Amino acid sequence: MNVETVIAYLSLGSNMGDRKENLDRALEYLSQRLRLIGKSSVYDTEPMENAAQPRFLNMVCQVKTMLKPEDLLTLAKGIERKMGRQPGKPNSPRPIDIDILFYGDKVIDTPELKIPHPKMNYRAFVLVPLAEIAPALVHPVNKKTAKEMLREIKRGVQEVLKL
Repeated sequence: MNVETVIAYLSLGSNMGDRKENLDRALEYLSQRLRLIGKSSVYDTEPMENAAQPRFLNMVCQVKTMLKPEDLLTLAKGIERKMGRQPGKPNSPRPIDIDILFYGDKVIDTPELKIPHPKMNYRAFVLVPLAEIAPALVHPVNKKTAKEMLREIKRGVQEVLKL
């Protein structure tokens, strides 16, 4: 059986403990199973949906993988657990959050997995680092590039501070 290699983009965020160390550890864990081929700068950002928590450090990485999308999700959630993320209320503080933004040009919409990530279009903390490393990347549904999507959002862009 021929296994396809796919380029995927992952968003990483941390707002508990040593945020930079958490991002570095998550990248290390990811690189044990995936080929890391690009990463953005690290950005210091305001929390969006629950303002009563510490600021985040966010970044995006580009990886090559032979994992199926569901297996990539399992890997990401496993790393989150390994690094101490507790299941609980959505949008609560966490040592690491790993989201799959894109998996090639695939569109997946299941209860467990939605790709492209459905909320990325209005999240400056995702689009700023994504546009940094892949400005011409085209969203398979809305057909806009990362740079175009970033230009369209107003809220939050000025609060995304490059470290």
